[in-house]
Amino acid sequence: MDNEKILVTRSSMPPFEEYCAEIAPLWESHWLTNMGEKHQALEEALETYLEVGDIALFTNGHNALECVFEAMGLRGKVITTPFTFASTTHAIVRKGLEPVFADIREEDFTIDPASVERLIDDETCAIVPVHVYGNLCDVDAIQRIADEHGLKVIYDAAHAFGVFRGGVSAATFGDASMFSFHATKVFNTIEGGAVCFRDPSLKVLLDQWKNFGITGTESVEYVGGNAKMNEFCAAMGLCNLRHVDEEIEKRRHVAERYWERLEDVPGVRVFRPAQGVRHNYAYLPVTFSANEFGASRDDVYAALMARDIHPRKYFYPLVSDYECYAGRFDSSETPVARRAADEVLTLPMYADLRDDQIDLICDVVLSARG
Repeated sequence: MDNEKILVTRSSMPPFEEYCAEIAPLWESHWLTNMGEKHQALEEALETYLEVGDIALFTNGHNALECVFEAMGLRGKVITTPFTFASTTHAIVRKGLEPVFADIREEDFTIDPASVERLIDDETCAIVPVHVYGNLCDVDAIQRIADEHGLKVIYDAAHAFGVFRGGVSAATFGDASMFSFHATKVFNTIEGGAVCFRDPSLKVLLDQWKNFGITGTESVEYVGGNAKMNEFCAAMGLCNLRHVDEEIEKRRHVAERYWERLEDVPGVRVFRPAQGVRHNYAYLPVTFSANEFGASRDDVYAALMARDIHPRKYFYPLVSDYECYAGRFDSSETPVARRAADEVLTLPMYADLRDDQIDLICDVVLSARG
């Protein structure tokens, strides 16, 4: 058991026979992509599950984010967070927009609305907050700020699939919400993503943007890209969606086992869902205060790796410290985010992680104190 390799995550997959039955009709139709039957069925199933009126599927969440920026015609500055995955900022920059980094909140690592408000100027066109580790942003404060200043709000909800606050789906907040269906996510389509959006007129535009800007059999009105989800990925999504609530419940058990072992340890901070939130237990973030715990985050990381247990420094480094943005940003302007990047470690988390594996991970974490 001690020599068993434990990765930070493992993809959820349906029974093999179920997936085979789902894709079998494709051998009859030979319709493998271009928004076929499985694609349409998954869109409808997700609209029901996420309780939204409109959704558009994509090859991945990154392309989904880029396309929604294009479809909304954004120009100028976009306020976002440096405590996120590369995709969030890269999508902003690749669409010719200027990212402006706000700081984050200590309690859940989501963007700080007060920091956002201080950064707004005449060139600001949108706010792109990130629901971090499935923790929802202060959506009410963010919407109030956006309404006062006439700004669009596009959520990076890559971590928030299936999360509800007060019975309201995370997919309904803001003008749009992007979801990632990458293989490592709570719900996956192997590779994939989606945008849920408030304005129903965006549906046609998004479908055109992801299909080269083609608007008719002899008409191409936009310089679009190719970001269409194929039928095999859509079929995987249909299968996984049938099991996602069961997967989330298994993840809840894993999280509670970790909390039981680590919650009362001095210098260790775990994160429980906020009141009134139905969480998805997408990640297991823990912070380590070296002075109090007796070991730094990097010490714990090294101890785990030495036992072939693979946690992740997620997110480290801050986007504002990436080499590709050298000289462009100053991470000292977001001190809470910089401290989080130095202290957070996401421990292995997936539905089938066994209790004995969790206990081994916790034992190694605690032994890092020396």
